[in-house]
Amino acid sequence: MKSRTTGGVVILALLGMNVQAAGLPEKIELADSSMVLIAAGEFVMGSDKVDTQKRDTEFGSIKPWYLDEHPRQVKQNKDFYIDQYEVTNGQYKSFVLATRRQPPSHWMEDGYLVSMKRDKLAQLSVVKLRNVVVNTFQLDIDTRKMSKQALLEALDKHFTREDKIPVHNVNWFDAADYCKWAGKHLPTEAQWEEAARGRVGNEFPWGNDWEPGRANTGDEEWQFGAAPGGSYDKDKSSFSVFDMAGNVSEWVSDWYDAYNQSDYQSEKYGRQYKVIRGAGWGGSGHYALEMYQRGAYRLYLSPDADHEDLGFRCAVEPSKSVLKSASIK
Repeated sequence: MKSRTTGGVVILALLGMNVQAAGLPEKIELADSSMVLIAAGEFVMGSDKVDTQKRDTEFGSIKPWYLDEHPRQVKQNKDFYIDQYEVTNGQYKSFVLATRRQPPSHWMEDGYLVSMKRDKLAQLSVVKLRNVVVNTFQLDIDTRKMSKQALLEALDKHFTREDKIPVHNVNWFDAADYCKWAGKHLPTEAQWEEAARGRVGNEFPWGNDWEPGRANTGDEEWQFGAAPGGSYDKDKSSFSVFDMAGNVSEWVSDWYDAYNQSDYQSEKYGRQYKVIRGAGWGGSGHYALEMYQRGAYRLYLSPDADHEDLGFRCAVEPSKSVLKSASIK
């Protein structure tokens, strides 16, 4: 059924109704992740905002605020699925093991790399294992009377916690290759923004009113910086996609460039930098400001850059092969 539009925005969307594409399930489970459907339709992208108070200078922004979001426009995507949560260490570990990819640098620094060689740990003496638990992983437990089995179980619990953390310290090429390996692709800017802002272009994933503490942007301390996906149940878009305002910023597929009919030009535009979207927990200076949590906000980095609060999620079109391999929820 076709619906009439007001200002290019679908009336059903204004009423908060999510129209499901004919015959497509709203959620699917693939081998590596849960994905939610963003059905084909019109949505608002970008903004016409202007920083009249020059707050970008006050906060030392690397670019003017808002201008690269111009103009506010109505766009249309085809049906696609997007990961409900950011790709985790555990998911990325499967990729590293299968492809012999260089692992993220922090896996060596915090010892997570050892989880890929669990059998080697089991071969250590109880004395050496106690030393590993205390000095390498710095687990806050008294190991003096713990058996070898108890020590191994403590390490397994630690690895399981880290499995659930969004992977980071991966550059754009790493992220794109993971998505390709998983039979998907990095979302386009338009796909990411629709998934975050909904049909009507909300300022934030949850709506238009900003409140501190709704997303992981560094106000709370987590053991690994980032939190397990979905820990902030209020950082959820109208499509039930989580952590698009915080946790880790995310690579998307596009080069950083001007939107059609943009009134702003930048020497940074062109095939130099890839776009990242969403705020991070703060490990690389992604401040806990409402500006960075906005769904329209754009940032850019060299595709070979990596940071401790920068990760990604994947998207895919609903082909027959995808749906055949999926578990329907």
